[in-house]
Amino acid sequence: MPAAESYPDDLRYHSEHDWARVDGDEAVLGVTWFAQDALGELVHYEAPEVGSTVRKDQPCGEVESVKAVSDVVAPLSGEVLEINQKAVDEPEIVNEDPYGDGWLIRIRMSESSEVDSLMDPEAYRAHVADQ
Repeated sequence: MPAAESYPDDLRYHSEHDWARVDGDEAVLGVTWFAQDALGELVHYEAPEVGSTVRKDQPCGEVESVKAVSDVVAPLSGEVLEINQKAVDEPEIVNEDPYGDGWLIRIRMSESSEVDSLMDPEAYRAHVADQ
């Protein structure tokens, strides 16, 4: 069952509909409720390799839904420390719980100042209202 629309206050948001939960020099990344809703039921998630580097504003994986294939855009730069194997094995978890069990990757940030360029929930809500 798809999750209800929400944009948690403890996250920062990228204009390409990705989120970041920052904890010290690490961040957990995923796609927003808006993104998973627009894509529809996810059927495949292609994750980056552990140990690889992701760059802010660049593709860092791919999600495939019954509607389309889309790049996942990194909201922050860093080294991939962990991928969510559950999202790889059961991509529909992203539809069901995009901010919880449906997270995608955990990184060690290489440029912590990039967090300042991301939107807070209020700004992101305004951004999606314009879509």
